[in-house]
Amino acid sequence: MNRKELLETILKNKELNHLTKKDADKLLTTTFEIIKKTIKKGEDVSLVGFGTFARAKRAARTGVNPATGEKIKIPAKKVPKFRPGKAWKDML
Repeated sequence: MNRKELLETILKNKELNHLTKKDADKLLTTTFEIIKKTIKKGEDVSLVGFGTFARAKRAARTGVNPATGEKIKIPAKKVPKFRPGKAWKDML
């Protein structure tokens, strides 16, 4: 499912069918932006029954350039992480 299909599914929901496509898109965009900004600040976003968005540290490591076989240093960095909630895992 892509963004367009997600918006169409939201608009088909009987409880949300009063929204215009523009309003639904704005709601989705705003939600994603809030999650990204919160994670950037180092805070987690926990949605009960769905999961938790968090920031994780990835340690520096040595890698290999596949084209040349040369060893390269990959620096440490922070990456987004998602942990699905128990209810979602149990559903699958």
